[in-house]
Amino acid sequence: MGTSDISKNHTNRKWNWRLPFLLFLIIASVAIIKGKQPHEAPFQKSEGMIFGTVWHATYQSDSTLYDEIMHTLGRVDGSLSMFNPNSTLSLINANQSQETDSLLRIVFTQAQQISKATDGYFDITVAPLVNAWGFGFKNGALPDSAQVDSMLQFVGWEKATLKDDLLIKDDERMVLDLSAIAKGFGVDQVASLFNQKGIRNYMIEIGGEIVVKGKNPKGEDWNIGVNKPIEDSTSTNHEIQSVLALTDCAMATSGNYRNYYIDKSGRKLAHTINPHTGYPVQHSILSSTVIAPTCTMADAFATSFMAMGLEHAQKVLAEHPEIQVYFIYSDDEGNMQTWYSKGLESLIK
Repeated sequence: MGTSDISKNHTNRKWNWRLPFLLFLIIASVAIIKGKQPHEAPFQKSEGMIFGTVWHATYQSDSTLYDEIMHTLGRVDGSLSMFNPNSTLSLINANQSQETDSLLRIVFTQAQQISKATDGYFDITVAPLVNAWGFGFKNGALPDSAQVDSMLQFVGWEKATLKDDLLIKDDERMVLDLSAIAKGFGVDQVASLFNQKGIRNYMIEIGGEIVVKGKNPKGEDWNIGVNKPIEDSTSTNHEIQSVLALTDCAMATSGNYRNYYIDKSGRKLAHTINPHTGYPVQHSILSSTVIAPTCTMADAFATSFMAMGLEHAQKVLAEHPEIQVYFIYSDDEGNMQTWYSKGLESLIK
């Protein structure tokens, strides 16, 4: 047998064992392509009550996470609620303790940062004024200028500080109100829970404060409506002004068009208090919608923009490109107008 014949036999033997293996790979590949797609978890819907309002969550998961969501929100309520007499914040407001917990320290620190960024228009110490004007626990005679000036002595975000684990108030009459940031923080905490569970597609909403991630059940960005600011103290009219297509962001809206009342002299008093003057705001903004990286940030900025007004808000926005806004306001003739960030234009449907 010649050298060439030996070589041919060797080559044939090599292919004799390789060919079945290659055929197996081809058949297996075709089977995978034609076979069932990888398992996709169904979308779950959960809802409940927290912070005196309703929460909703739509999320892609093999099982419901209702109990874990409620546990997460319960921790937030036990830390930040003014209406839970045993919460960490309530004990501090009652001067029964100065001890904080980890959640309160996070929110207080973020609140102080946003107060600084908004020239003090976001102020968690404004509760005595909110109460005095009839939007808190008390409904009685409205304050006169002397009473407002008196309360302003113990209102001011810089008059409360965090020292180690203690929250120090300059005046024991100070009352801290985290309601303009707590709902947003609660949404962020549920989003953190979902992220830890590996959930990639979800929408979480608490009282209008929202976080969305990934896609909705139709495989599209989440369609989130911005309510038209119709005067409706009963909160039953929910006509939509615009719809935004959002993903991987947070959104919060603040407005005076529902939370207001008419005093004996016929004045319309809005629930947003200017912390610098001590009086309800009289600005033209009817609703302030903020899109931001976190719902904590969106919630707080939405409130502060209502307090400072359109022109000041536009100046603050110039320093915060991470924030997008959708303002609805009343012009000089009383007509409803809109103003929104350039980056938001492509998201309006």
